[in-house]
Amino acid sequence: MSSAVSPLAPKRYPKMPKIEGVRIAAAEAGIKYRNRKDLMVMVFDEGTEAAGVFTRSKCPSAPVEFCRKNLPGGKARILVVNSGNANAFTGRRGRESTEVTARAAAKAVGASEGEVFLASTGVIGEPLDAGRFSHLLGELAKRAEPGAWEEAARAIMTTDTYPKLVTATARLGDAEVVINGIAKGAGMIAPDMATMLSFVATDAPIAAPVLQELLSKSTAKSFNTVTVDSDTSTSDTLMLFATGKAAARGAPRITKATDPRLSGFRRALGKLLKALALQVVRDGEGARKQIEITVSGAKSARSAKRIALSIANSPLVKTAVAGEDANWGRVVMAVGKAGEPAERDLLSIWFGDHRVAHEGERDPAYSEEQVSAYMKGDEIEICVDLGLGRGKATVWTCDLTKEYVAINGDYRS
Repeated sequence: MSSAVSPLAPKRYPKMPKIEGVRIAAAEAGIKYRNRKDLMVMVFDEGTEAAGVFTRSKCPSAPVEFCRKNLPGGKARILVVNSGNANAFTGRRGRESTEVTARAAAKAVGASEGEVFLASTGVIGEPLDAGRFSHLLGELAKRAEPGAWEEAARAIMTTDTYPKLVTATARLGDAEVVINGIAKGAGMIAPDMATMLSFVATDAPIAAPVLQELLSKSTAKSFNTVTVDSDTSTSDTLMLFATGKAAARGAPRITKATDPRLSGFRRALGKLLKALALQVVRDGEGARKQIEITVSGAKSARSAKRIALSIANSPLVKTAVAGEDANWGRVVMAVGKAGEPAERDLLSIWFGDHRVAHEGERDPAYSEEQVSAYMKGDEIEICVDLGLGRGKATVWTCDLTKEYVAINGDYRS
């Protein structure tokens, strides 16, 4: 974990309200880190519904496979997350570790193993000894309390420099419901849903199949539009839990995704997930600048997104931004290599409000002085118009600095 907090970190953390039916605790298990909490449990009241999206990596971690197996049941009583070890590429021992953890977790809350969810983050390829922490779960479940959201967000950090927390409220029928979310992620970030770890809980009474549809659709416009380094993790997990406790305050139970009463909740969830995703980008390893890339005029939205990600994942574009150099030639390169329809002589490129290239050459009104001044900011917008159609997409990334190399060169030492 990096010692210096990212300059793009929030100036203050939100005060996270309690969510009825959710209790949290964290502990120092000494899995990899010393003198910091690296184990977190979230305990849910009976009847809590669950939804999740996971990495599409062909080399998923043992906890991801465990969660996928339990997800069709749609119910959750406990979530266990450790940092420092991803329990990925650990073979039979990795599966045994999830089984030991699940047994202890189920026993800790008096639930079935089918209502247990697990996530691990950290080094890939190192066996995770569940004996280091499974004995702590009973005591953690007992002392869990509703207000420990920041403690939980800190316990799941790896190379993150700050905890990521967001809260929101929404109207559901005549009642107000609460949504809280935490995330971790700074490197190995390129969404193929999900990316990194993120856990969201609400007191809204929403059935698991509806939660699943809401989560999958919201992910496409939030976590799946951010990238730090183009690398998709083996451990990516995003889960949404609904305790249903707001029903006692008059919130209606929602059983269909088409229910018009869901509109406020859907909007609030989408905003919350996007805010968490942007916090991940702003904590990109070694990041000093957030970059927003919008591609318009593409043949389709899908084509626009592929071109936007080609720009966002280009080390040359990212290092140019780090050096505060408005090098639009690198943007042209990234558009051209994306393998999507593009016409050189129709292309226009902007850095902020400054059009730097137009119709296949440098803009005649280009001012190096003005654009250089713009590049000194910590939020940079790059816009590309292809002039071919109506497809549009926006993605977010960060710059690429020497610090990224330093952090990852030392990651296992």
